[in-house]
Amino acid sequence: MPWLAFVSLFMGASLWAQQSPNDSIRIQELEEVVVSDTRFPIKRENSGKTVIRIGPEELKRNAGKSLPQLINTKSGIEISGSRGRPGEVLGVFVRGGRGRQVVVMVDGIRVSDPSSFSQEFDLRLLPITSIASVEIIKGASSTLYGANAATAVINITTKDPSLKKLQGNFQAIMGSNQTASEQRYRLNSFSNSALVNGSLNRWTYAVGFNNRFTEGLSSLITPDNEEDPFSAIYTDIKIGYRFNKLKVQLTANQSKLRSAYDESYGFLDAPYVFESQQDRVGLSSVLPYASGSITLNAAYARYTSENISAFPGTFEGRNFIGDLFNKYTMKHIALITGVNYSHEQSEFDTSEQFTSIDPYASMTYLHPDGVQLNVGSRLNNHSEYGSQWVYTVNPSYVLKREKGYLKFFGSYATAFITPSLTQLFGQFGANPELKPETNRTIEVGMEYAITSKMRASMVYFGRREENFVFFDNLSFLYGNAADATRAAGVELEISYTPLKDLSLQANYTFTERKGDNAIRIPKHKLNATAGVQVSDAFYASLTYAYTGRRMDTDFNTFTDVSLESFSLAGAYFSYDLLQRRLKVFLRGENLLNKEFTEVFGFTTPGRNLQMGFNLQF
Repeated sequence: MPWLAFVSLFMGASLWAQQSPNDSIRIQELEEVVVSDTRFPIKRENSGKTVIRIGPEELKRNAGKSLPQLINTKSGIEISGSRGRPGEVLGVFVRGGRGRQVVVMVDGIRVSDPSSFSQEFDLRLLPITSIASVEIIKGASSTLYGANAATAVINITTKDPSLKKLQGNFQAIMGSNQTASEQRYRLNSFSNSALVNGSLNRWTYAVGFNNRFTEGLSSLITPDNEEDPFSAIYTDIKIGYRFNKLKVQLTANQSKLRSAYDESYGFLDAPYVFESQQDRVGLSSVLPYASGSITLNAAYARYTSENISAFPGTFEGRNFIGDLFNKYTMKHIALITGVNYSHEQSEFDTSEQFTSIDPYASMTYLHPDGVQLNVGSRLNNHSEYGSQWVYTVNPSYVLKREKGYLKFFGSYATAFITPSLTQLFGQFGANPELKPETNRTIEVGMEYAITSKMRASMVYFGRREENFVFFDNLSFLYGNAADATRAAGVELEISYTPLKDLSLQANYTFTERKGDNAIRIPKHKLNATAGVQVSDAFYASLTYAYTGRRMDTDFNTFTDVSLESFSLAGAYFSYDLLQRRLKVFLRGENLLNKEFTEVFGFTTPGRNLQMGFNLQF
């Protein structure tokens, strides 16, 4: 593999086809664009990464799934708990990394819970019906997205108000939620959503609501298997105004969830409950000018949660995040300069907090000959750990063809991962002497595409982690690993449209992590989808997912156990009525009714069916 890295880095510096570079940056002239890797909308062929994009059509065709379930089908990503009982705690592992090494962005602002153990954002809080698109950029991206962006950035954009004066969308879904051994098909899973939005002169508005409720499954596999229900409510409000060129939008949203769970020490039924609430207000504003734009995004969020159990606890955290940046374009060059401010606070026996102020800059060089280079750097100024430089070098090269392209790319990037407030100062295993993690990632790959027909890519990645933060079950303290941890692997993706109405997609990931026991990270993972537009109104698809063997922990004995591989099959059917304003659909999961283990000791669903409708006016 080293020779491939050398050839790719020598040939690449970044993409650019046979057009004016300035045209490549104007989103209105592009059919398929990606944004996350440069923050400029550019053609996919001109990106130095293999950005995963989940667009509106794919979101519609996954109605009934949760956001973690959908993201889990993408290459390089494993979200443990997403295939289990709704409401289970999730573990987000990307390219062999941990959840705290993933940054989640919502409408341009990082979201995270400073009171949680790993300072992660709970993906269960955001319903898929409120989302317009998702972009996932893998690899170290701390230059543009700050501390902890070591393995991936999940960039979520929520739905904008319609240009019409009034538009509404309503969706209702109901179905079963049962194990493989109890196939009674009771209706015990429900989801409803409503969105009303529009534009009135210079004003825009949107009001959205979503609620979910499921029962029927026990959290743990126990002798009695008592049902543990899960419920979630999400409310969102947006109000925007345009002052000539300046556009300003205010947002406010609230998420609530309540999940029953059992006693994992001894695997016993228990009347435990976890409750959580997020309240968030935000501001986004964009001022365009002749050669660029100035953007200000800011948000304040408050997180409260409570464990009602034999080990009760309440958690409260707050953060304020602001991001001010300038985008400027000139011939062959797109430049971003900005500063990011973050204040994190959590309540323990005392109130603990830290602050960071990070200036950053990124430059993308585009050339008609097919060469592109993206470079950038950020200075992390952290109140607890001082200053840390991170940087990115991402060259690539594209050979443009009449109906497609062949792209080679490579990247080398560093990242800085801070311990959470809970790991430093919390009430369970806290260690104020923890050092920050550092992360170095190399990536080499190629992508081949035939316009609207086929796209295939292959990526090799390697990552070295130092001072990895882990929980020591013997000392019951968080600590830094003495030795470096390494992760490496290969990601393969293909999207093929052999016929006008038939589409095939598949991805495979091989991941190997060395230096620890790689808990819940499969070495082999495969996802495949076949979709066919049977008629103008009727669409059908089949899905297949394979998850390979992996290790887990038995928390009764604190020993490692090996989990067997498993395969799951699913299907989706939809039919459009009333001139495409009404869609009815049916979804089936685990069609072969396989019994499988996703997380040791936890219940998993068998064959289940969902049916619903989506109405738009």
